Amino acid sequence: MELPALYDFAKKQNIEVLPFPLKQNGSMSLMSDSGQCFVGMDASVLDGDVREKVHLAHELGHCATGSFYNVYAAIDHRQRHENRADKWAIRRLVPVQALDDAVADGCTELWSLAERFGVTETFMRKAVCYYVHGNLATTLYF
Repeated sequence: MELPALYDFAKKQNIEVLPFPLKQNGSMSLMSDSGQCFVGMDASVLDGDVREKVHLAHELGHCATGSFYNVYAAIDHRQRHENRADKWAIRRLVPVQALDDAVADGCTELWSLAERFGVTETFMRKAVCYYVHGNLATTLYF
C-alpha cells in the first residue's frame, strides 16, 4: 500500500488527517467521544515519502483497530495498543506474500527490503519479527 492509498483509506473511513505540531512523536491519533478518528502529523514527518507513510499507516492502525489509550494507562496496556497498530500497518505496507517474494528474489538485507517496500529499516525489523517470530520484539532478534 502506497501513501496515496493510505490517504484514500483515511478519507473512505472518515478519518481526518491534519497537520499538527508533534515534535516528540511525529504523529498521533485520537478518537472523539462521538467515535470520529483524527490523525495529527508533525511537519517533520510530512515528507511525502517513507517517514510519512510509516507514521500514517501506524496511526491509521490505531483507528482501524480501535487501539487507543490515555496518559494514565499502564505501560503494558499502552504497548498492547501500540503493537496492534503496528501489526495493522505491517500487514498493509509489507504483506507476507510480498515479503516472501522479495526474499525469494534475493532481497535479504534489511536496508534493501526497507527500500523495496518504501518503509524505514526500523519498521522493516518489526515486520520481519512479526512474520518470523510472531511478535514485534526487535531487541530480541536484532
